[in-house]
Amino acid sequence: MATFAVKAIDHVVLTVKSIPKTVDFYTTRLGMKHEQFVSKGSERHALSFGTQKLNLHQHGAEFEPKAGHVQPGSEDLCFITDHPVDQVMSSWKTAGIEVRVHQPCLRTTSIDTTNRTVPSVQMLEGGKIVDRTGAAGKLRSVYCRDPDGNLIE
Repeated sequence: MATFAVKAIDHVVLTVKSIPKTVDFYTTRLGMKHEQFVSKGSERHALSFGTQKLNLHQHGAEFEPKAGHVQPGSEDLCFITDHPVDQVMSSWKTAGIEVRVHQPCLRTTSIDTTNRTVPSVQMLEGGKIVDRTGAAGKLRSVYCRDPDGNLIE
C-alpha cells in the first residue's frame, strides 16, 4: 500500500503537430487561456483552465523529460463545464464542428463561417449527447476531436 495519495492532476502534456492550431482550437472552442512561459531557457506554451493546464510540446521538438513514446493524437481528455451540455453542442455546431454519423476520423477539409476559414472538426457518437460515468459520477457528454485527433469529451 502507498504511503501517500495523489490529490489532483496539475497538468497534462499534449504532443501536437502545430502549436498555433492547437492553441486556436482550445481557446476558441473550449474557452481555455493561452499562456507562454520560459523554462530552462526555452519558450513554452500552455493552455490553462480552472486550476489545471495543458502544456504543449511541438512534435519532434519535445522538452525533456518526456513520455517514452510521444505522438500527436494519442490522448482521450474529458473536461467538465458548468454550462449545460446542450449549450456546448450548440456552440460547437455554430463554430463549424461537423456532425457526422459513423465516421470517427478527423476531417481535414475547411469550411467558411462568418468569413473566417476554420478547420472542420467532427463530433462523434452521431453528434448526440450521451450518458457516461466520470470520476465524480454520471455525466452527459458530447465528443469531438481536436486538430491532432485527440478525443475531447
